[in-house]
Amino acid sequence: MNFRGKAHKFGDDVNTDYIISGRYKFKTLDMKELAKHVMEDLDPDFYSKLNKGDFIVAGKNFGCGSSREQAPLAIINADISAVIAKSFARIFYRNAINTGLPLLECDTDLINPGDELEVDLGRGIIRNLTQDTEIKVTPLPPVMLKILSEGGLVEHFKKHGTFNLE
Repeated sequence: MNFRGKAHKFGDDVNTDYIISGRYKFKTLDMKELAKHVMEDLDPDFYSKLNKGDFIVAGKNFGCGSSREQAPLAIINADISAVIAKSFARIFYRNAINTGLPLLECDTDLINPGDELEVDLGRGIIRNLTQDTEIKVTPLPPVMLKILSEGGLVEHFKKHGTFNLE
């Protein structure tokens, strides 16, 4: 799985209410509509700056807070390729993989806002095309790559009718 897009950078401790505010949770279940509000409490113009395939880049503890699945689903429906952060909250990490959102952990200090990135998820490599540098990350285990390639855990079950990860 390879992705290419622009980096949109945030800091540490981006909680799920910053990803998608709870005030929208009861207004609609339409994920495309929720996607229009991704990260708006941190950057009110964020959605209008996005191009299909862009990345959220953050510091430590991305996705902390509640365990709502709407957070990774809203990111996916905003057409963001992946989230790259120094670390992720544990529940957010599981929800993201289960819903089909790729996550990469690495030192994000070398990535600037607006940098053009190319990610090779299988090999665990982020190429910063703007800076002509490469960041190595631990590749995701094959089981997670399979779940992601099929669009998440629910899609995997629909396709196979079982938890077949061979």
